[in-house]
Amino acid sequence: MTLLTFLFFTALVGALTWLITRRDDHVTSDGYFLGGRSLTAGFIAGSLLLTNLSTEQLVGLNGAAFADGLSVMAWEVIAALSLVVMALFFLPRYLKQGIATVPELLERRFNDTTRLITTFIFIFAYAGILLPIVLYSGAKAMIEMLQLQELTGITSYPMMMWVTVWMIGGIGAIYAIFGGLRTVAVSDTLNGIGLLVGGLAITWFGLQAINPEGVLPALRTMYDAQPDRFNSLGSDTQSVPMSTLFTGVLLLNLFYWTTNQQIIQRTFGAKSLAEAQKGVMIAAFFKLLAPLIVVIPGMIAFHLYADTGVSKDDAYAMLVREQLPVWLTGFFAAVIAGAILSSFNSALNSTATLFSLGVFRHLFHPQATEEQTIRSGKWFGWIIAIASMSIAPLLIGQDSIFGYLQKMNGMYFIPILSVVVVALLTKRVPAIAANLALGLGLVAIVLGYFVPPFNGWAAQVNEFHFLGIVFASLVLMMLAIGVLAPKEVDETEVDTPSRVDPTPWRWVLPSGIALALMVLTLYVLLARPIAPAVSLPAAISP
Repeated sequence: MTLLTFLFFTALVGALTWLITRRDDHVTSDGYFLGGRSLTAGFIAGSLLLTNLSTEQLVGLNGAAFADGLSVMAWEVIAALSLVVMALFFLPRYLKQGIATVPELLERRFNDTTRLITTFIFIFAYAGILLPIVLYSGAKAMIEMLQLQELTGITSYPMMMWVTVWMIGGIGAIYAIFGGLRTVAVSDTLNGIGLLVGGLAITWFGLQAINPEGVLPALRTMYDAQPDRFNSLGSDTQSVPMSTLFTGVLLLNLFYWTTNQQIIQRTFGAKSLAEAQKGVMIAAFFKLLAPLIVVIPGMIAFHLYADTGVSKDDAYAMLVREQLPVWLTGFFAAVIAGAILSSFNSALNSTATLFSLGVFRHLFHPQATEEQTIRSGKWFGWIIAIASMSIAPLLIGQDSIFGYLQKMNGMYFIPILSVVVVALLTKRVPAIAANLALGLGLVAIVLGYFVPPFNGWAAQVNEFHFLGIVFASLVLMMLAIGVLAPKEVDETEVDTPSRVDPTPWRWVLPSGIALALMVLTLYVLLARPIAPAVSLPAAISP
């Protein structure tokens, strides 16, 4: 029954995606890499959310909540603020340039070397960090939820991991390489609807298992048992102390939602600035609700299974397997598969875009035709897919999927974000400053993470604070070089005409202010001192 419903819903999404996108333009660069610059707000929001909300979030962040409680909601809630910044500040500047990639923007502001360095950093990071983690966490979830070892008779866990990774990776590669960006965006949106329904169902059934009288009594039961786990601010011993929300956590979130090619490529494919801003704001609103899917289930699993010895990264799969009705398990497994494919094929499509436009046509074959450019992206996509499928099973044994991902992301998030911010805010910082920042930032973070005695110092100040120090140092270094050896600016230079309607959405600023107030309110409500008379759970108890 579980396998049949899984196959049915997976096939249904594939068929609907094909029907919607079968007449799309896949023969031009804009059509293949940017969806023909025709994406509307709904598809942008759906694709943003599902590209982000994959198994490294469902498994990893719920695992972090299993260990630390409500404080890990920062990764989702602060993301809403980052999306507001994206809509108000970054998007108008990106779409005004008519760019297809972030490295293309940096070339226009600095030089060709900046573009190449950034392109190669993105490609190696996606191939060696992001794609393998998506495949590994996805395969881990599928093996546990569908009990694939029992179903297939493959008793070796590493062998089962290899088989599952290659199955997921192969399907995702077909979506990304043959379909292009709009196919990815449409499948993301369809799967996103299923993920919202299925994720909320997991929370509902989990709370029912704790207290069948209802949601609020169940939350009260959890709170009475572990009140410290309901403090949104956390503590210094947890993975996300409050102080880090203003340093590394904020910076990692900002990069992810404003500069990460895998994510923002959806907005580059918007039909207008207004549609892009609406899509980003819709995504920001849903990020405020995301803790219901990627934090609360982890806390539920802790309440139910903490004494069983289950590891934190296996807790979510156990909750699904134990609490979801059998007839829904196949549906949810199909949704999880869709989330895995979404993140994988989105990153793969972005990697192919970076290579085709930033390496093949820019470096090796400037006169390449549209057909040759797209073909190069497809071939490179297969190479990267195979490489990531080979690396993913080697991650078996990681203590925390989500923690590992954030740590590895910091190595390239911080240097690139510092350069993009300086590029957009200044005109006189020269290219040499940006190129130095990219190289020195990467080296500094590698030293702080892995090389004694630097790693001891970074751990002592907290790794998130360490990232904030590196970011500030890089920005100050670039500004200082800009003062000492300023770049000559051509005041007569004319801005590049926008490829889409640059008129902003009239409600973007009010929406941004409202979302910021909602984030602040959420933190204030959930950060009250733990006392029955004033705590949130007491206030909502029946």
